[in-house]
Amino acid sequence: MTAYFSDKTFKFLRGLARHNEREWFHGHKTDYEANLRQPFLRLITDLQPALAGVSTHFRADPKGVGGSLFRIHRDTRFSNDKTPYKSWQGARLYHERARQVAAPSFYLHIKASECFVGGGLWHPETKTQRRIRQFIVDNPGGWERAAHDPTFRKRYTLASSDMLVRVPAGFPADFTRADDLRHRNFVVTRALGDADVTGADLVSVLEKDLAAIAPFMDYLCAALDLEF
Repeated sequence: MTAYFSDKTFKFLRGLARHNEREWFHGHKTDYEANLRQPFLRLITDLQPALAGVSTHFRADPKGVGGSLFRIHRDTRFSNDKTPYKSWQGARLYHERARQVAAPSFYLHIKASECFVGGGLWHPETKTQRRIRQFIVDNPGGWERAAHDPTFRKRYTLASSDMLVRVPAGFPADFTRADDLRHRNFVVTRALGDADVTGADLVSVLEKDLAAIAPFMDYLCAALDLEF
């Protein structure tokens, strides 16, 4: 197997974090293409068979624009932070209906010393949050297996940032997993070491993650009446 990323990938990202300006980026655009963007697009292509083995309803799209790879450019229109670039690059392996309805995605995040793989729904609209919470209340056994299986939870963390202070109105405060109803995001993640990301067996590593996260994604799809 061939490695996709290298120490040069993280050197570029660390440099971009220190010099987050257009002049620096354009002066190092060749490094960006050679060591981050193009390898990421190749990785997305090579993940297609593994993803199809998990679900035929998700897409790993290596298209340069509008595919799985997120732009490294930041949207600064509504932000006080006007730095033009992200200091990381991410890709989502998205549901085939993601452009029509809210849907979970698998996700890979590349940032120096902060890489991770995960899956779920990040910042869904309020109505989608409520729909998932109601499904959890109505199907607690499935949620227990999908999100709290002991073997699964040894490797994957249920994201706990940006939670409600209390169980939202209309939901039982004495529910077995009441704290889970406080989530605004329904996401699981696993940290990846830089050595994992630069290793030659990255596809095999991620193939196992896709398979392990699949039951959690299946549950979210069921909550939203999506095929899995």
